Amino acid sequence: MKDDCPMDQHASPTKVTAIAGDGIGPEVMRATQAVLAAAGARIEWEDAVAGAEAFRKGVGSGAPQETLDSIAANRVALKGPLETPVGFGEKSANVTLRKVFEMYANIRPVREIPGIRTPFAGRGIDFVVVRENVEDLYAGIEHMQTPGVAQCLKVITEAGCERIVAMAAALAEAEGRRKVTVATKANIMKLTEGMMKRVGERVLKEHPSLVHEHMIVDNAAHQMVVRPEQFDVCVMTNMNGDILSDLAAGLVGGLGVAPSSNIGDEVAMFEAVHGSAPQIAGQGLANPTALLLSSVMMLRHIGDFATARRVEHALYVTLEEGRDLTGDIAAPGQGVGTDAYVARVIANLGRESARVPARDYRPIAMRTWPAEPFARPAATREVVGVDVFIESREDPSALGAALGALAEGTPFALQTIASRGAQVWPPQGGTTFLVDQFRARFRLKAPEAGDASAAALELLSRIGRGHRWMHVEMLQRFDGVDAFSKAQDEIRAG
Repeated sequence: MKDDCPMDQHASPTKVTAIAGDGIGPEVMRATQAVLAAAGARIEWEDAVAGAEAFRKGVGSGAPQETLDSIAANRVALKGPLETPVGFGEKSANVTLRKVFEMYANIRPVREIPGIRTPFAGRGIDFVVVRENVEDLYAGIEHMQTPGVAQCLKVITEAGCERIVAMAAALAEAEGRRKVTVATKANIMKLTEGMMKRVGERVLKEHPSLVHEHMIVDNAAHQMVVRPEQFDVCVMTNMNGDILSDLAAGLVGGLGVAPSSNIGDEVAMFEAVHGSAPQIAGQGLANPTALLLSSVMMLRHIGDFATARRVEHALYVTLEEGRDLTGDIAAPGQGVGTDAYVARVIANLGRESARVPARDYRPIAMRTWPAEPFARPAATREVVGVDVFIESREDPSALGAALGALAEGTPFALQTIASRGAQVWPPQGGTTFLVDQFRARFRLKAPEAGDASAAALELLSRIGRGHRWMHVEMLQRFDGVDAFSKAQDEIRAG
């Protein structure tokens, strides 16, 4: 389906949940709705609340049940910026919405926009960042292990990696793109980020028309600044994608003009990712470009490619002409208010930009994922040890002697003690700054089939008589391969 393929004008309007959001959110939402209406988009809006207003009403998630019900019924939402508490208090309403509806793919187009002045103007930047959206560190599994040591678990699943890379490949094919770059930190996090690399390579082999490559994510950040033209579709885990998608937006004008979508099997939400800008809220100065471009993505999602093209090109023509632009993108001293900008975009409906390269858009061929829990079977599994995380102020040598003595008479032997990932017992030279949290690795003298839980519980019981422990991990081996990162002495020995 091409951009000029009209939507059935006799079909019922598409019902869309509209979450105006906080700060300038209501202003950019009204502006976007006005442009879509003028362009002939057949949309019925259903207003809903999330963010600061919900928090003030005591909704800890920032998303009231009525809003969740509206999104579930309509399956499409357009959302303005939401305020998010930082460092304390309630959860992010944005993250809540993504998780509740398992919108696992965050799609961030990065395209040079005519008329937007940046150091990279004229480079022809045109790529898409596809970010896994619901797992990784954003699973939000955090614990204070001691009063001064915090832990966050990085959860990466094979299914999560497979579906986000499959989405990246499907998007590339739908937009006629040629290359997918999988960017990871697999050189350091060999199990978690390494899974993304391995699964990405496997999935992309199923798409022979696409060139695929792997790139270390910090190099990807460097390359996005040095030579952004090389990218076409770049797919990453959640935290990496969050950071690099914002970096990429900076190449083409910043978050104020950056569109975004969140896609799942059942629901899609399109949003402006810039802040709520409370300092200018209510003054009629807000720039609705980001939400307008997000609404263009929404129109394509619902199949209205013709209206999407009309809105997008009217916006491009307006920016090319450089008249009646809001203050953040206008020439100094020439900025106008939101209403004047919107009026100019509406006046340009039907005109086409001569500077923006043509791109045909087709529906993204999304894979249907089974509802049952994903599980990767293993032909064999063994338990080979246990990691016990302990709170202690003892010197590592004294702690090692004590823990080694406690393990005597059990199937376990103390192998190493580490502090913040660095081995401190047995001593190996060098200097490590110590805190009161240690990881004690105990290895079974002979691997056991099954879960070895009885032996582990006995060991924990002994440790608990004289030490505080707060976390335990079983060291397993699947199909003869260690399923845990090695301690430093194991790495040196290997």
